[in-house]
Parts: sequence; C-alpha cells; structure tokens
Amino acid sequence: MKDPLFRTAFGLEIGVREVVREIVRFIEADDTFRYKVIIGTDSEGMANNRADFVTAVLVHRVGNGGRYFWRRALSGTFYTLRDRIIKEVLISLDAAKMVLAELEATATTNWDFEIHADVGDNGKTKVLIQEVVGMIRANNFEAKTKPDSYAATKVADRHV
Repeated sequence: MKDPLFRTAFGLEIGVREVVREIVRFIEADDTFRYKVIIGTDSEGMANNRADFVTAVLVHRVGNGGRYFWRRALSGTFYTLRDRIIKEVLISLDAAKMVLAELEATATTNWDFEIHADVGDNGKTKVLIQEVVGMIRANNFEAKTKPDSYAATKVADRHV
C-alpha cells in the first residue's frame, strides 16, 4: 500500500513514516512532558452532496504546544449529516491505525493516543455521540467529543 501523504503546517508533503519520525523527534526533544498523539477529521459539504474531508495528526506537548500534520480527501456522495460524520470517524480510525502501527515500532513510550470526533452535546450532532464514541472505543481508542475534540474542531477544521 502506498504511504499516504500528509502536509506539515508549512505545506511540505511527507508520508506516514516521516510524520511518525517527526512526532518521535518532538517527544524526544523534551521527555519531561507528557504527550498526546491525536487524530481528528472534519468535513464540509460541497455541491452535489459531495464532501471535503481533512484529517489532522497532532502531537501535543501537554501544557507546552505541539505540532500537526494534515491531509485532504474528497469522497463520495453523502445525503445525510450522519453519513458524513460516520465517514469522518472511519477516516480517523484508518489514519489512527496507520500512525499507531508506526509509532508502536519505536521505543518512545511517553504518549497517550486519542481520536477526536466532531460531535457534541449542542447542535445537530448530539444524537450521534453514542454511536460515534462507540465506534471509536470498539477499535480500542480513547474518544473525545466537543468541546474537547480540538484536533477535529480546530486543527482539521482550519484546512477544510
């Protein structure tokens, strides 16, 4: 399988292996902090019921900033918000599995792993929280929703 390309915050294209190398380099630069590696996807509806999806991979040095990488994908036809949100979660799960497989092959252990979903208690997505969190937890990942899902709602949203 071809290594999917992500962009750095500066627009450089790099593969998943390079993303993980950068994450590890960032963590090892100061191992006195706790780190979170986070995946989140956001989307925007387009003409003809199509959608633009952006996935963000973050490494957060808790209490002291972080780095992120992102990629865009145009995908299928979506007639309901539920279908689009479910696709966001599926994209995040796929990205998480790729990143985690590479990350676990390193000796770096000072990190937690989360998936952030663009659903919350307010608005149209509140009816999807249980389903989305269940999907993420069924894949053995920690799930965060709004207002704590900043990888999806702030970082990925920035590039949609």
